[in-house]
Amino acid sequence: MLTVTSVNVNGLRAAAKKGFVDWLAATEADVVCLQEVRAEAHQLPDDVREPAGWHTVHAPAAAKGRAGVSVYSRREPDAVRVGFGSAEFDGSGRYVEVDLPGVTVASLYLPSGEVGTERQDEKERFMAEFLPYLVALRARAAADGREVLVCGDWNIAHTEADLKNWKANRKSAGFLPEERAWLTEVFAEYTDVVRALHPGVEGPYSWWSYRGRAFDNDSGWRIDYHVATPALADRARKAAVERAASHDLRWSDHAPVTVAYEL
Repeated sequence: MLTVTSVNVNGLRAAAKKGFVDWLAATEADVVCLQEVRAEAHQLPDDVREPAGWHTVHAPAAAKGRAGVSVYSRREPDAVRVGFGSAEFDGSGRYVEVDLPGVTVASLYLPSGEVGTERQDEKERFMAEFLPYLVALRARAAADGREVLVCGDWNIAHTEADLKNWKANRKSAGFLPEERAWLTEVFAEYTDVVRALHPGVEGPYSWWSYRGRAFDNDSGWRIDYHVATPALADRARKAAVERAASHDLRWSDHAPVTVAYEL
């Protein structure tokens, strides 16, 4: 089995103080993909930067205190690649991939966007560059006899089942028709693993705003995905959102999304 967890930590230094370190010590995952690390490696405590028993890859953003992705793996990667060949985005701390036996695992933090602003323009530029990369990545992997798993915060809810208040968010970043259509294109090449294992249900949500009682009311969004090549997705045996037992036990506004694959 290969168990992989993806989680947006909403600032790794803060998460480490709230419970991430204990969670990492207890997890049975073989690979952990982190997003929104918001720190350079040297700024992280030793037990977070290079915890015992883990090989770590950190890809911070050039802009300090923003974005940042990491991959923790029990086995040392055979290869590491930061970015996806984009002049604009390779230094933005939004994508890193590692080669493990038979599979390439990536951590993605897609821009969140904001309607009517440059942030939404940035998101659209990222999407336009990233989709062709994903298509080419799948083709390269197939030629090498490898599978691909892109985990992360994709910052788009695909369908009405992927957010509680979808009617109120039809004109909001993260649920715009063009964003959802783009994700449909992605899912023409890859499989949304958690949805494949949990069809016909609302959620399971992975992000809840800190505002109001969103967490207590389970008024969330499902924006954290395991996106896998179809053959790997077919080997997924179980998926779970590791939702905290209560609001005060959260160490991020996202919950870890964990999938076990039979390799």
